[in-house]
Order: sequence, then structure tokens, then C-alpha cells
Amino acid sequence: MRRVVTGYDANGKSVVTSDGPIPRSREFTSLPGWVSRLPWATEPGEPVSRTGEDPTPKITSLLPAPGGTRFIVLTFPPDTAMTDPSFDPAAFDQEQRADSPGIADLMEPDGMHTTPTVDYGLVLRGEIVLELDDGRCTQLSAGDIVIQNGTRHAWRNRSDKPVTMAFVLIGADRDG
Repeated sequence: MRRVVTGYDANGKSVVTSDGPIPRSREFTSLPGWVSRLPWATEPGEPVSRTGEDPTPKITSLLPAPGGTRFIVLTFPPDTAMTDPSFDPAAFDQEQRADSPGIADLMEPDGMHTTPTVDYGLVLRGEIVLELDDGRCTQLSAGDIVIQNGTRHAWRNRSDKPVTMAFVLIGADRDG
């Protein structure tokens, strides 16, 4: 996946400051097909980067503080990958905690989780199921958008193909 970042040159003209692969990207070894990418992030109160300097190496939590953002692109393998006898849930949990601090800490064993964020999700490729607290499932396909308002949920790839989704997480205050 390619990331293009803009900024300004010494004369104040807009330029491309970076063009290449997403530096903070990980293909999990514990769950082949699971890929996590962090193309960009912002912290509350920080000004727009005029130089296009990459903020992602400094990010210590994928969970943004209120007013902060995270742009995350995930590829989910089919759910059957987790029922394969070679799948090691403890190794996956360890790798997920290393890659996705903050969010991984909120994951329940069944994949359900709740984050104090408003998430804009876009299915880029494939089909995926959004499962909510009441067990209700909603099928989403490429081009579909979901607005996740801090509700408890999980993503289920019941197909036989990988699914890629883009998410913008906006840190929010929980209202009780």
C-alpha cells in the first residue's frame, strides 16, 4: 500500500514530502493474512505538520486521546484462519498487543471491544460482518461505510477471502 504525504518547501510551496510504502505496517506471523497499517496520526492540539514529518513512530497507543486521530488500515483473513489447528491465540494476542497498544488492551476473547472513539470505517475490499452487543449482525461490502459511535462491536470475516478496511478513529469523551 502506498502513502503520499504533502507539506511545504522552504519557499512555502506545497510539495510531496514523502511517497512510498506505509512505514508502520505489520504482517502478523501468528495469524497469516492479518495486516495492520498506521498511515497517519494526530495528537490533540498539535498543529498541522507543514513539513509532512511522519508522526507515526512516536505513537505509543493506537487509541487516540479526545481530539486526536488515528488512520488505520486493517486486512482481516477469513475467520477460519483462527480455527486452524496451527493458530496460537496466545501468540496472536502478544503480537496484537505489540502492534496495537491501547486497542488490544480492550479486546475481549471473542473479539468484541469498545473504544472511546468515533470511528469512520470504509470497506475497501471484500465482505465483512459487523456484530454488535445484541448479537445482531450487519453485512458490509466494498464501498460500504460504517460510523461506529463508541459501541461494543466485533468484525467477522465469514467469507473465504481477505477483507481490507480503512478506519479513522477520533478520540472522544464518553458520555456516561
